[in-house]
Amino acid sequence: MIYFDNAATGGFKPNSVFRSATTTLKYLLCNPNRSAHRLSIKSAEMVFNTRKIVSNFFNNGALDRVIFTKNCTESLNTAFFSLLKKGDHVITTTFEHNSTLRPLFYLKNNGVITLDIVSNGGGFYENIVKKVNKNTRLITVNQVSNVTGEENKDIYKIGKFCRENNILFSVDGAQSAGHIRIDMQKLNIDILSIPTHKGMLGISGGVLILSDRVNPSPFILGGTGTESFNLEQPLSLPERLESGTLNLPLIVSFFDSVSFVDKNLEKISAKLELLTESLITKLNSFERVKVYSKKNKSGIVAFSVSPFSSMEVSEYLDKNYDIAVRSGYHCAPLMHKELKTTKDGLVRVSFAYENSIKEVDTLILALKNLLTS
Repeated sequence: MIYFDNAATGGFKPNSVFRSATTTLKYLLCNPNRSAHRLSIKSAEMVFNTRKIVSNFFNNGALDRVIFTKNCTESLNTAFFSLLKKGDHVITTTFEHNSTLRPLFYLKNNGVITLDIVSNGGGFYENIVKKVNKNTRLITVNQVSNVTGEENKDIYKIGKFCRENNILFSVDGAQSAGHIRIDMQKLNIDILSIPTHKGMLGISGGVLILSDRVNPSPFILGGTGTESFNLEQPLSLPERLESGTLNLPLIVSFFDSVSFVDKNLEKISAKLELLTESLITKLNSFERVKVYSKKNKSGIVAFSVSPFSSMEVSEYLDKNYDIAVRSGYHCAPLMHKELKTTKDGLVRVSFAYENSIKEVDTLILALKNLLTS
């Protein structure tokens, strides 16, 4: 199969990640920090090493504020539900995935927060600043649209404004992590939510990374291996936000994922820019194809093919050419409303470093045959 659905889950993993995960499954299946035997002690050491490399890579300034979750959605939910209180005002954008929108709308509809949503017309920064009021507690934005691959270029300005005005700044890094180098201290990011299995090239999971300005309440409560006679959740981090058994194969192998991405990020980004530019140029040669993306480092190209729905195009590519793409609305309803693509959705191609120009040409041939059939 030609796999072009890497924005959902990456199809390529470095060999070191497979080796590390397999070794952990074979020889290190235990609970870190739960026992005094050497396997538990060794696994705790390896979890510590992964926290450290993640903290250094994203430069959040504190490795105990690296929280492991089951996916980026859980990271975002943990941040919102552990921080937002009655009367807080939140600002977000039309770029957002439902992982951001649904928890925020839940809190809004249940009378916890007030919510403003801004578009990019005239610039995200300018539109966000206009909505700030005395109760604004959090501004949360997607760094890269999972629909089009468009990057929010105002991240630095928004973060600087938040820091100067004592507002927490949250960034959804689902499509930027592993493609764009993210320095949380330089960008004044307080909350960064990332998946491990997309641009970061790991196995399925998530990470919530916090700055020292964030003081979250416990969200999921339970065993931590510490303070066992305390019937309230420990206040120390990361235990405050990490209850139950950690996903050890993910965490241990994520050390290798981060190492690989750190060494190769610029090369990966350049390859994805090359692939997106090539595909966009070739798609623009078709009169009945409309492209919604520009060249980008996240490897995303969204387009429509008239008169077919996105689902019809996806099914045709899958059945006739063994090409996997994403169709529909990409869990980003406000973005599709803004693009006026709510009727048929869009076809999304999302590349990984291992994809090739030859595969792009196969896709173009397939679309040509669809349009002439």
